[in-house]
Amino acid sequence: MEAPLQTGVVLGVMIGAGVAVLVTAVLILLLVRRLRVPKTPAPDGPRYRFRKRDKVLFYGRKIMRKVSQSTSSLVDASVSTASRPRMKKKLKMLNIAKKILRIQKEAPTLQRKEPPPAVLEADLTEGDLANSHLPSEVLYMLKNVRVLGHFEKPLFLELCRHMVFQRLGQGDYVFRPGQPDASIYVVQDGLLELCLPGPDGKECVVKEVVPGDSVNSLLSILDVITGHQHPQRTVSARAARDSTVLRLPVEAFSAVFTKYPESLVRVVQIIMVRLQRVTFLALHNYLGLTNELFSHEIQPLRLFPSPGLPARTSPVRGSKRVISTSAADEPRETPGRPPDPTGAPLPGPPGELVKPTSLEAPSAPLLSRCISMPVDISGLQGGPRSDFDMAYERGRISMSLQEETSGVIQAAPARTPTQELREQPAGACEYSYCEDESATGRCPFGPYQGRQTSSIFEAAKQELAKLMRIEDPALLNSRVLLHHAKAGTIIARQGDQDVSLHFVLWGCLHVYQRMINKAEDVCLFVAQPGELVGQLAVLTGEPLIFTLRAQRDCTFLRISKSDFYEIMRAQPSVVLSAAHTVAARMSPFVRQMDFAIDWTAVEAGRALYRQGDRSDCTYIVLNGRLRSVIQRGSGKKELVGEYGRGDLIGVVEALTRQPRATTVHAVRDTELAKLPEGTLGHIKRRYPQVVTRLIHLLSQKILGNLQQLQGPFPGSGLGVPPHSELTNPASNLATVAVLPVCAEVPMVAFMLELQHALQAIGPTLLLNSDIIRARLGASALDSIQEFRLSGWLAQQEDTHRIVLYQTDTSLTPWTVRCLRQADCILIVGLGDQEPTLGQLEQMLENTAVRALKQLVLLHREEGPGPTRTVEWLNMRSWCSGHLHLRCPRRLFSRRSPAKLHELYEKVFSRRADRHSDFSRLARVLTGNTIALVLGGGGARGCSHIGVLKALEEAGVPVDLVGGTSIGSFIGALYAEERSASRTKQRAREWAKVCVVERGSPTLGASCPRGGGGASGLLLTLLT
Repeated sequence: MEAPLQTGVVLGVMIGAGVAVLVTAVLILLLVRRLRVPKTPAPDGPRYRFRKRDKVLFYGRKIMRKVSQSTSSLVDASVSTASRPRMKKKLKMLNIAKKILRIQKEAPTLQRKEPPPAVLEADLTEGDLANSHLPSEVLYMLKNVRVLGHFEKPLFLELCRHMVFQRLGQGDYVFRPGQPDASIYVVQDGLLELCLPGPDGKECVVKEVVPGDSVNSLLSILDVITGHQHPQRTVSARAARDSTVLRLPVEAFSAVFTKYPESLVRVVQIIMVRLQRVTFLALHNYLGLTNELFSHEIQPLRLFPSPGLPARTSPVRGSKRVISTSAADEPRETPGRPPDPTGAPLPGPPGELVKPTSLEAPSAPLLSRCISMPVDISGLQGGPRSDFDMAYERGRISMSLQEETSGVIQAAPARTPTQELREQPAGACEYSYCEDESATGRCPFGPYQGRQTSSIFEAAKQELAKLMRIEDPALLNSRVLLHHAKAGTIIARQGDQDVSLHFVLWGCLHVYQRMINKAEDVCLFVAQPGELVGQLAVLTGEPLIFTLRAQRDCTFLRISKSDFYEIMRAQPSVVLSAAHTVAARMSPFVRQMDFAIDWTAVEAGRALYRQGDRSDCTYIVLNGRLRSVIQRGSGKKELVGEYGRGDLIGVVEALTRQPRATTVHAVRDTELAKLPEGTLGHIKRRYPQVVTRLIHLLSQKILGNLQQLQGPFPGSGLGVPPHSELTNPASNLATVAVLPVCAEVPMVAFMLELQHALQAIGPTLLLNSDIIRARLGASALDSIQEFRLSGWLAQQEDTHRIVLYQTDTSLTPWTVRCLRQADCILIVGLGDQEPTLGQLEQMLENTAVRALKQLVLLHREEGPGPTRTVEWLNMRSWCSGHLHLRCPRRLFSRRSPAKLHELYEKVFSRRADRHSDFSRLARVLTGNTIALVLGGGGARGCSHIGVLKALEEAGVPVDLVGGTSIGSFIGALYAEERSASRTKQRAREWAKVCVVERGSPTLGASCPRGGGGASGLLLTLLT
C-alpha cells in the first residue's frame, strides 16, 4: 500500500512543478515580447498629474453632489411624516462629510485691469468752432482773453461790437515804444513776435504769438480803466509773416462799465487775481524774484510835514535788504525807557546786509486784528447772484456756504466804538481811535505828541477820501480806525487771511517777504506817508503775500476788508483808486512780464501738448487737473502722473530743449499760466540769480522721477507688481465727487464727517444740489445758466483747499456736473452688504469719465473686519485704489434731518480726531498720507512694537503700513488692531504658538510653505 501511495505523491509533485514551470515560461515569454515591441510616441498634449489630496477632494465632492441632490429631492418633494427621519439622517451625513473633508469655497482672485481709454487718451479733435452759433472772431476773443470770460453774455457782446480787423504785412509793427498801449490783440492767422530790448540794445523775441493767442497786458487795461493811460515804454510787437489780428480797444470797457457799473468791481478783482496768481506765482514762487517785482520810485502824498524827520529814501533802491530770522542779534528795548522819536535803526548804505529785529521773534509786539465781519447778503440768497455779490465771495466777505447750511456759525466779536489803550509785549503799545472817541484823547507819541487825536483823525480821513476819490466822506464814518504803533510792531504777517487796508499818516511801514527755500526775509519796499498797503489781498481775497512791520513809530488809518467792501457797494468806482495804487507799485519788469506770461485755458479731454512736440514753454496749473501719459515703442500707453493746482509742467524739457517726453491732457477744464521759452531766457539774462533757482527746480523734477520709477498707479504697467496696494494714486486734489452705491449709504452723514476731517487740513466746502439752488436760485442748474455756474464753482475752488461734491441718487444734471468737476470720484458702499454695482454706478461705467475712481467701503465700529473686497473690485472697471473705513456709531444712526443737523453742530464744535479713519481719508485725498515701513530681522522685529508705541505717544497717526519678513507680520497685526498694546498682545500669542507648535520661536512665518500644518498655523495666527 505504501509503494503506490508514494508513487502518487511523487507524480503529483511532478505535475505541479511542470505546471509552475509552464506558467513561468509563458510569463517570461510575454514579458520578453512586450519589451521587444517598440514604443510609439504619445501625441503631444497635457499630461495631468493628481496628488492624493486632489483625488480625495475630487471623490469627496462627487459624493457631496450625490448627497446634496438626494437631499434636495427630499426637500422639494412632499414628504410624509415617516420619511422625515430619513431626511434628517441624510442631512447629518452631509454635515459630517463636510467636516471630515473640510471642503471650502475657493477664494476669488483679483482680476488685473487696465485703465480705460478715456483715462489714457486725449481727444483727437481740437476745439470745433463750427459747432457754436457765435462768430469765429468772437470765440477767438472769448477763449483767449481770459478776463473776458468773466463777463456776463450781454456785457461781452457789447464789447465785441468794438472789435476791428487789422491786416499786417511781414515786418509791420502792431505797436512799438512811444505808441498808446490801449488795445487787446488776438491773432486770427499768421504769426506775431513780442519783443523786448536786450542788454545790448537789440530787440529780443520773448514770445511768439500763434493763431488763437493774444497780446495784451491787464495792467495796461487797468491803467486805461482808471484813467492813468501811459504809452508803451519798452514792449513792441511785429508781424513775423503776413497776419490778421483782431483788435479790441480798451476804451470799450469804460463804455460798458458806464452801462453796467456793478460789473466794474468784479472785472477789476479778476485783473488783480490774475496779477497775483499768474505773475507773482511764476516770478516769485518759481523763479525766486522778490523786490525786483516792486517799484521803489513812487511819489506819496505829503500829509503832515514835520521838520527834523529824515528824508524819505528807499532802502531797497538798487539793493536788497535781507533780514535773518535768527534772534541772536536782536536789539531789545529796555522796559520803561521812552522810545527814540526817530524809531528803529535805519537801513544802511546800498548793498549792505543787515540783521535787525527778527520778524518771527516772540518779543516783537503784534498788532491785534479783528476778524472780518460777514456782510449781510441774505436778501440775495433766493435768486441769481450779481457780479458784485460774486466779488464779495471772491473777497471772502460773505459767510461761507458750509456755515450757512450746517449752522455751525460763530458770531464775530462786535467792534466797540472806542478802543482802549492796550499794552503790548516788550513795552510796545497800540492805540486805536474812531470818531466817537472822547475829545480829550491825545496822541501818545511821535512829533504830534500831546495834540488832539480827533484833529489828526479828521485830517487823515479827508486825505484818505481824496486818495480813494470818495464822493461822500460820510462813507468813512464808523469804518476807519486810527492806530499808533511803536517801533518793532508787526502789523500783519505773511499768509494772514484776514487783511485790512493801511493808510500811512506818519512814519513808515516796511514790507517784507520770505525768500523761497530760505529762512530770510527781504524788504520789498517802504510804504511812506500817503500810501495804501494791503489792497491787493483785500481785493483778491487771497492770503497776504508779505509781512508789514513798523520799523519805527508809525501812525496809520486802518479799514477792515468788510468795511472796504461796504464802501465799494455804495460807490463801486472806489475799486479803481485801490487798484491803481497796486499798479503804481509794480516795477517796469512786471509790466513787461504781464505782456509775456499768458493766462490760458484747456477744455476737458484736450491735449495741452503731445509726445514729441517742440518744447517752447513751461506751464503752471492755476486750477483744474492735467494727466501725463507716455506711449512706449510697442504702442502701449501708460500713466505717468497727474498735476493739480500750483504744479509746474514741462520745465525739464523746456530747460533742456528736448522734445516733449509725454502727452499731457486735461482731466477737466483747466486754467494755466504759460511762461514762454524766450521770456525765460530774457529773465535769466536780466537776473542771473534765477539760474540757481532753475537748477534747483530741475534737480527736484529729476529726483522726483527717479523716486517714482514704479509709478503712482497699481496695475498700470509702470513696473508695479499686481499685488501692490497703493491707496494714494493722486495727491493735490482740489475737487472730490462722492457717489453712493445704493440708497442705504448714509450720504449726508458721510459728507459731514469727511468735511469735518478735511477742515483740520484746510478750508473745505460741501456742495449738493439743494445748496446750489438755495445759493444761486432755482434755475441755477438749467443749461442756460451753465456758464454762470461754471464760473461760480471755479471761484469756490480758488477760495477753498478742497471742494466736496455730493451727487444725487440718480443721473441728474447736477450729478453730471459733479462728475465733470471732479479730480477724483469716491464710490461709497457698505462693507457688510453683498458686493453690488449700483444703478448710478452702472450709468457711470457707460460714460467716458476721465477722473480717477476710488472705492470706499464703510464698516461699523463694533462690526466684523473687512471681507470679500476682491468681489467688490472685480465687478467694477479699473479703480485707482480702495479704502476701508471704520465709522463711528453716529454715522449709521437713523435721525431726521433736523436731528442730524443738531448732532453735527456739536461735532463741528470739536477738533477732528486725527487717528480716525475719516482723518486718514482726508490725508489721502490731500496728499498728506503718513506711511510706516518696518524692516526684517527675526526676533529683533519685536522692537517694532516699541516704535509703534512711541508713535502713539507722540500723537502721530499711521495711514499705511508695510514691511519685510517679521516687519510685515507686525505691520499686519497693527493694521488690523490699530493699537500698539493689542498688537503686542497678539505678537506674544504668536510667539507662544510658534514655540508650542514648532519648538522654535524663530519660525520663518513669511517663508513659502506647503501642507495643512503651516497653513493652519498661519490661519490661527492671523484670525
